[in-house]
Amino acid sequence: MRKNTAFAILLSVCAGSVFAQTFSDIQAKQENNAYLQDSRGVIARSPFGLCWRTGTWTPADAVPGCDGDLVPPLANPIAPPIASTAPAAPTPIPTPKPCDFSVTLGSDESFAFNKSVLSSAAKKRIDGEVMSKLANCAKVDMIVVTGHADRLGSQQYNQKLSEKRADAVAAYLKSKGIRAEVNTSGVGKTQPLKACDEKLTRKQLIDCLAPNRRVAIEARGVAQ
Repeated sequence: MRKNTAFAILLSVCAGSVFAQTFSDIQAKQENNAYLQDSRGVIARSPFGLCWRTGTWTPADAVPGCDGDLVPPLANPIAPPIASTAPAAPTPIPTPKPCDFSVTLGSDESFAFNKSVLSSAAKKRIDGEVMSKLANCAKVDMIVVTGHADRLGSQQYNQKLSEKRADAVAAYLKSKGIRAEVNTSGVGKTQPLKACDEKLTRKQLIDCLAPNRRVAIEARGVAQ
């Protein structure tokens, strides 16, 4: 009896208020006591249009027009991916591969004793080993040719002889179309590879010292 009286008073106040406004009727859900309602099942509203809730109201009882179209929360909300703002890693610049090699002409295949003229065997080896390797280089930075002599003779004489041997090899490389810089030098008899017994005859000694009469060819460049 007391609840009905309070509800009637509330409706009377709402109807007679100076702030009363006209709002569209909102029908309550059947068997829903979450809102105050009249005998027609229309939800009671304040002068400002707010629906009156009871103490049993929960979000599940929400009615469109009173509490908006409430949507249950997502079971597994997934945040959208965050665009990466980090700058892209620079593309690594490949390190050029070297085209370095060395070839040594020795044991009298390049020069006869006391001579600075290239033999046919030496030219053939230059064509087969040096020129073929240079052809695989995208760029040849430098070629170094070093001449050597055996110990027979004076230091001054052997120095000149070793320089002439280096120059002969450089000239042959140029004749084959090499355009790279070719540096030549002679070291005389200062860098022997083999020592021989003094008791040998001169011919035996010349043959024994053959490995010391040589020319070294070194190339520096970049591979293709």
